[in-house]
Amino acid sequence: MYTCSILASNQHDALTLSASPKRIVVLEFSFVDALASINVSPIGVADDKDTERVIPEVRAIIKPWTSVGMRSQPSIEAIAQLNPDLIIADKQRHSAIYEDLSKIASTLLLKSRGESYQENLQSALKIGVALNKEQQMKDRINQHEAVMSKYQAKFLQQDKVQFAVVTDKGMWMHGPLSYAGGVIDALGLSSPISQQINKPYIETSLEQLLKINPDWLLIGPYKNETVIDEWEKNPLFRMLSAAQKKQIIKVSPALWSLNRGMIAAEIIAKDLDTLLNSQ
Repeated sequence: MYTCSILASNQHDALTLSASPKRIVVLEFSFVDALASINVSPIGVADDKDTERVIPEVRAIIKPWTSVGMRSQPSIEAIAQLNPDLIIADKQRHSAIYEDLSKIASTLLLKSRGESYQENLQSALKIGVALNKEQQMKDRINQHEAVMSKYQAKFLQQDKVQFAVVTDKGMWMHGPLSYAGGVIDALGLSSPISQQINKPYIETSLEQLLKINPDWLLIGPYKNETVIDEWEKNPLFRMLSAAQKKQIIKVSPALWSLNRGMIAAEIIAKDLDTLLNSQ
C-alpha cells in the first residue's frame, strides 16, 4: 500500500491513491508512450478507433488494449466497463468530463494537447509518481536525455529545420513551443520560427512559408492530397530553399505530432540523424 499526492496549479491536478494502480485507461497518445517507456500496458486507450495511430514501436512494448473511442469524445460507458483504478486524461480535451470520469476512478488531468517537449517530460514524471514508479520513470527520463544528448553531438550543421502538418485545408507549422519544435531544439537544431511566437501551432500560407524559408521542410500529411499538391504548381513554391535543395520530406504525422513522448522523440532523433547526416 502507498499514498501519493500530485499537486499542481488547480484542484484537478490533485490526485491521491491508496494503492498502486493496475488497471489504467489513458485518453491521449502521449500517455501511452509514457506508460510504454516504463513497460506498463494500459487496459484502455482513446485511440480514435484506430490502433495503428499508436506508433509500431510503442505497440510492440504494450499488450493489446480496448478502445474507448475518440480522444475528442471518449466513451464514458466503455471506460466504466473496464473497471479502471486510474484514468489519465488531457486537461484541454477532458476537463468538461472530469467529474464523470472521477465517478469511475481516480482521474489525473495532465497537459497533452498543445504540450511542449519539456511539458511532456514533466507529465511523464507525474505519471510515474501516480503509478508508484517514480524512480523508474526518473531513470527512464535520464536515459532518454542521454540518448538525445548523444544525437545532439552529431548535428553540427546549422540548417534550419521545420516540421508542419498538412491537410487538404492548409498547413500548420509546429513552432518552438510545440512538442516537435522542442524535440528539434533539444537536438541542437535551428528553427526558422522566432522563439517569440507564443503558440505551438501556426496556420501558414505559402507566402508565410516563403518568408520563413526553412532549409529542411518536414511535412506530416493527414490526407492523401494536401495543399502541397496545389502549392507545387505555384512559382513561389519553387523559390523555397527546401524545394531548390530537394529537402522537402514526408514524415509520419503519427510519430511527429500525435504520439508525443520519449519513445517517439528518440525515433525522431534517429530519423533526423539518418536524414541530415547522410548528406
